[in-house]
Formats: sequence, C-alpha cells, structure tokens
Amino acid sequence: MQEYKHSVSLDVKKCKGCTTCLKRCPTEAIRIRDGHAVINSKRCIDCGECIKVCPHKAKRATHDGLETLSDFKVKVALPAPALYGQFDNMESIDYIIEGLYRLGFDYVFEVAGAAEMVSAYTRIYLGKPGVRKPVISSACPVITRMININFPYLSDNIMPILPPIEVAAAVARDRMTEMRPDVSPEDIGIYFISPCTAKVSYVKNGFAGSKNNVDRVLSMRDLYFRLIDVMDGIEVPEHAASSGMIGIGWASTGGESSAVFNDKYLAADGIENCIKVLEQIENDDFTDLDFIELNACNGGCVGGAMTVANPYIAQARLQTLKRYLPVSPNRPREVDVPDRFFVDENVKFDPGMLLSDDRNEAMRMMSEIESIASELPGLDCGSCGAPTCMAFAEDIVKNETNADECTVIMREMFHDYLERHKDTTLADAFRDYRSRSAKEKDGSQEPHA
Repeated sequence: MQEYKHSVSLDVKKCKGCTTCLKRCPTEAIRIRDGHAVINSKRCIDCGECIKVCPHKAKRATHDGLETLSDFKVKVALPAPALYGQFDNMESIDYIIEGLYRLGFDYVFEVAGAAEMVSAYTRIYLGKPGVRKPVISSACPVITRMININFPYLSDNIMPILPPIEVAAAVARDRMTEMRPDVSPEDIGIYFISPCTAKVSYVKNGFAGSKNNVDRVLSMRDLYFRLIDVMDGIEVPEHAASSGMIGIGWASTGGESSAVFNDKYLAADGIENCIKVLEQIENDDFTDLDFIELNACNGGCVGGAMTVANPYIAQARLQTLKRYLPVSPNRPREVDVPDRFFVDENVKFDPGMLLSDDRNEAMRMMSEIESIASELPGLDCGSCGAPTCMAFAEDIVKNETNADECTVIMREMFHDYLERHKDTTLADAFRDYRSRSAKEKDGSQEPHA
C-alpha cells in the first residue's frame, strides 16, 4: 500500500513534551519520547487538533505559499466557503473575489459553487435503488481517513461522489482550457485556499484512487492578511461572486445536510463526537437515517486549524452574507451524476494499526496488553509518554517503551525499597536505586523485585 503523505509536522526544537497534544489526539497517534512529542504516521489523521492546542506552537501545517504562483502561467484560485466568514464587516463576497484577482490570480472558481453541484448530485444518488444507507458524506478528509484506518466496515457507506474541492478543480480546469486555448494544460495551476490541514493531505494523497486536479494548497490564515491589504483600496469590485446560500452553507455544520432536502439526516461536528457517531453506525444504532454529515472541526470547516476567526463568529458572519444571495445558482444541468465525478474505487482499509499480520499473534499480544493494563493504575495521566494506560500497555508489548516509565509504579517501588531499607538515608537509597536500574537496563544484573 502506498505510504500516506501527511500535512501535520512537528518542530522538535519548540516542543517541551508537555503532553497537551498527547491528551487531545483522537487516534492516540502521539507519544512523548526523550522529552518531546513523536507522531505515529500510521495513526495520524491530520485533523489538526494538536496544532490548535499546542501552547508552544510546536505543531505546524505543511502547505504551499503565494511565491509558488510563479510556477504557472495561468493561476486559478479555489476559495473554500469558510474564507468568507473570516472577515469582519464584510458587505459582500464580491470584495473577497476581487481581492483574489488583485493578488495575482487569473480566474476564481468558488468551491461553494461546486458544493451546490455536489448537493444536487447527492440528492440524485440518495434516490437510487440499492444504495447502502446511511450514506456518509465524503467532504471531510479526516472522516474518510478515520474510516480508512478504524472503521473498515463503513467504507461502503461513504458517498462515492468526489467532494466539492475536486469537482471545483475539475470544472475550473475545463473552463480555463476553453478560455485560454493558447496555454498548455500543465501551465494552468489550480490553487485551493484551505481552512484545514486535512485538505492539504487530501491533495497529497487523493481520494479513493481518483486523480487529483489541485496543484497547490494555500493556507487560509496566510492569505487572510494579504487579502486585508489588497481589499482596503477596493471601492467597487469588478468581479462578482457566483455562489448561493446552499454553497456557502457548507462551511458550517448542517449546511451540507440541509441542502440534501431530506429530513432523515444527522449532522455532527468535533472529532470526538464524530467518532461516537461512527461507532453507533457500526453498531446499527441508526436504523432510519439516509444521510450522515460529519465535520471533524468544531463548527464545521470554519473551525479548521488554518483559519483565523473564531468558528462561531465566522458562522454568524456567513449567516449575514447569505441573506441577500440566491439559493443555489449552480445547479447542474445533468439529470444524473456524471461518471467523472464518481470515485474510481471504494476507500480501502489501511492495516497499519494492526498489532500483527498474523491473527493468532495479534490475539496473543492483545491478551498480554489487557493483562498488563489490568496491573497499571488506570489514571491515564500521560506521564509515561502514552495517552492512556491501555496505550502504554500496548507500547510495552510492542517493545516501544519500558514498564518503568510509569511514574506511579516507580513511586510505589521506590517507597517499597525505602521501607525495606529503613536504616539507609534517602540520598543513599536513591543513588543505589538508580545504580541498580542502570545495571538492569544494560543487562548486567537481574531485575529486582
């Protein structure tokens, strides 16, 4: 299986090993080793939670910069609808569109417009016979990645229609090819303006084997400050927005679901809540739902790690902007979903988190993990470098750490040692204990009781 390319990275020099990210990672992908965090690439889903909570700014998102505009003769911007909620006192989206042109883009195609097309395609797809329900939206890459590694039996529930980012890229490339026949396809650069790290990973890895039409990904946070500067001098925008209420609604939780025009839906946000919903779907707790919308970030895409505004303030701003817009000016003319917007294959299970490829060995390891975990204090304090005692037990069985990393057990053992050596001073006892521990680690002495 091809190695998954990530967009979340760690600056070891800034990391203090404080365990804040350790406790918030939803897939237990982070450990503290040698005084700093270590990210397990097989478990990481690029949700960006560690970036949001790190007090030392040691986690960062990998993305492209505006200097890459020189890589292409024709530059196309794909602004995500969450961008519109970042600006205060914005009377019209037209100012943002005009600002993108002034930054050097030759054409702007709104992802919100593509979202309206996908909404129409979703309504068509849900009406087809034989569709496995509930259908899970494919819009959030974190959710598809989570299903990919933790919920393989739900892969057939993921909607097999490309997400708006990919539909927007494909349509924009087609339009630019028609508008600029003098430019070769490889000289047309498609730039997605992303609110989150997961979309960067999506561009790097694609979705279920489908070809990716996005060439570069820009951070919404970085572009925000550049747009503030160029929009300051705009009196009357020359270019107008072409999206409507439905498309912009996709930036917030519930926007995609409401566009399906089906009351049998569920919309949830926040990665912990989404995991609970996936568990309930797997357990068949939802028997009367047609559509599931899951957003890993609180509030939806407006809560992404590469945004600027508070997600709930951004939601309120979007509500204001939607008041004077048409409902959905980008309805597709096709009576069915075009073949090119269907994914090439289902999301494949990634076995990277398996204890062992051998079933019997995996069961033996699981039994050993449970046995060790039962002897641990169960405090889930994180001082051992693992997020929970169960995760620590797994690390021990995998030979990734030692049992003496548990500070609670070590404290009990040290107190027991002092009890058995009452005549020894505390300083002498500590030096003797450290000496014995060092000898055990290098194998020159048998472990003590």
